[in-house]
Amino acid sequence: MHSFRRIAIVLIPCLVTFASGASDPDSAAQAPAAQAPAAQSTAPPGTNAAASSTLLHANANLVLVDVVVTERGNAVHGVDRRRFHVFEDGHEQTVTSFDEHKPAEAPAAPAKLPALPPHTYTNVPEFAEAPAINVLLLDGLNTPLSSQMDVRRQMIQYLGKIPRGTSMAVFALSSRLRLIEGFTTDVALLTKAIQNKKGGAQQSVILDPESGNGMDNVIADTAAGTTATTPHGGPTAEAAAQAIALAYMQQFAAEVTSYQNDVRVRMTLDAMQQLARYLSAIPGRKNLIWFSGSFPIALTPDASLMSPFTVMRNYSDEVRETNELLSAARVAVYPVDARGLIAMPSFAASGIGPGPTGLGASANGAVNKDPHIPVSSNTRFSQQNLAEQAAMKQIAEETGGQAYLDTNGLKEAVESAVDNGSSYYTVGYAPGGKLDGLFRKIEVRLDGASGYKLSYRRGYYADPPDKPSTHNPGEPSLMTTATLLGAPPATQIIFLARVLPDTDPLFQDATLPSGPQGEMSASLKGPVHRYIVDLTLDPHEITFEEEQNGAHRAQIEFVVAAYDAETTRVNYLDRSIQLNLPSQRFARVMATGLPIRLALDLPQGQTSLRIAVQDLTASRAGSLEVPLVVGPK
Repeated sequence: MHSFRRIAIVLIPCLVTFASGASDPDSAAQAPAAQAPAAQSTAPPGTNAAASSTLLHANANLVLVDVVVTERGNAVHGVDRRRFHVFEDGHEQTVTSFDEHKPAEAPAAPAKLPALPPHTYTNVPEFAEAPAINVLLLDGLNTPLSSQMDVRRQMIQYLGKIPRGTSMAVFALSSRLRLIEGFTTDVALLTKAIQNKKGGAQQSVILDPESGNGMDNVIADTAAGTTATTPHGGPTAEAAAQAIALAYMQQFAAEVTSYQNDVRVRMTLDAMQQLARYLSAIPGRKNLIWFSGSFPIALTPDASLMSPFTVMRNYSDEVRETNELLSAARVAVYPVDARGLIAMPSFAASGIGPGPTGLGASANGAVNKDPHIPVSSNTRFSQQNLAEQAAMKQIAEETGGQAYLDTNGLKEAVESAVDNGSSYYTVGYAPGGKLDGLFRKIEVRLDGASGYKLSYRRGYYADPPDKPSTHNPGEPSLMTTATLLGAPPATQIIFLARVLPDTDPLFQDATLPSGPQGEMSASLKGPVHRYIVDLTLDPHEITFEEEQNGAHRAQIEFVVAAYDAETTRVNYLDRSIQLNLPSQRFARVMATGLPIRLALDLPQGQTSLRIAVQDLTASRAGSLEVPLVVGPK
């Protein structure tokens, strides 16, 4: 915390200097715009940034495997390194690194920051670094409306007792993936995010309403007409015709359902892949707690339909590829069935009567009463539910997480996921063999592990370093990570930031940047407002190289990226400056802080500014996020 003390005492007076309108010529705020590959690749959910190389390279000679060890659902601590054995494609590997991670027994108290001037922010860390960070995904695409509401109610209850310092972000999935709240330890912000309309409970754009639809009613009415019989016990002509109509209706309804499943599986996997690429830019382990009502991995032939195989689906390959993407980003998925304990549906009218081609009818319209072919809504529901839960279990197993199914204790499930996901062992080994881009299977064994359950990712792609990978998230640059919307603040370089419109009286006598400010200024629509970002850096975190004449040189990059309420980047500024400070000026900067002034044009409306600083010599970064409501002048 020495950095905090230095900032509190030294850097705040520099902001007072800024407020008076003074400026330091060494800030180089007017340096020409540099190329901005880092800013160009910054992409929150909903943008089109592409990944081109792997996050975890085998050629780095170190493969990291996070292993969660549990016994009866509780994390096991203190397991000796010598008990771990790692196998790659069946061959045991030599463990070269080993670390145990567990939640702090007494989380660090929040840093007691001094009162900052108005509109001033800092990236001084509030809590000690956590062993893992958590992502809450509220899935409205695959979850009934009533279950969504129950999830939010229980999550608010959970946040009331969340361990202090727990870092969490909130995403919502409906027609697309949305970032509702970036990583924060602020319980009030997390609660507000869960109650936010953007992430609020809403009817799925794919699932039928829980009360049923018109087709259900038509099928039920038609099924009721198939029961009439002649005095000889056979179906009446009208009943036979109704049975044929019923078979066609059920076939059509089943094919519509299969198409809907295709759409929502694709949308869900796309969202998971976006999350993998987003989270790959954030170091360390991430626990993705996914509240979902259903997610089918396979649909088997339905013998009760006229064409049983037309509804057959299998998404195993797509799910496995997505799991490998998540695993490469060190994302462990903890699916939670948002429906809780599931009751068997009553015997529906659309499920009456057994039959191989239509419920209650054969192809020629005769009612099939073969007792050896029982088909009911309960049976189909059980089969579908087992398939959906199997998908959740597979996703959890292949990414090193755990599935929570058939429980009404949703908040307890989250508590368990956060605790177990923060209690793990990181085992590292140097792989051998040719980097052929093929998938390599990982197996971890633990001596004396009777009664223990091990959760870890099941493999990785051995991609060569000189070729782009099509398998895993792109390897992010340091500045990409720092400018990622919603990401935890980078704290290797501590700084203060004051953000004000250029019309503020503080700038009455100041010389401000002129001309368009921002690489996307020309594309801004509507009223445009200019904001001034005054930074004061802690120079002790910057690497200065001393010249023979006593001057000190450093190279620093600054990025300010603006995102609108839909998480779309609307403008950004990228500046690289080279400082060359004479000895006396260097001494003054070390005593009072390094001031930098930047400007950015912003559209009217709700905006989030991501401010990042990188020491290009030492590859160290600092960043923070500032919420703004840009209004009329």
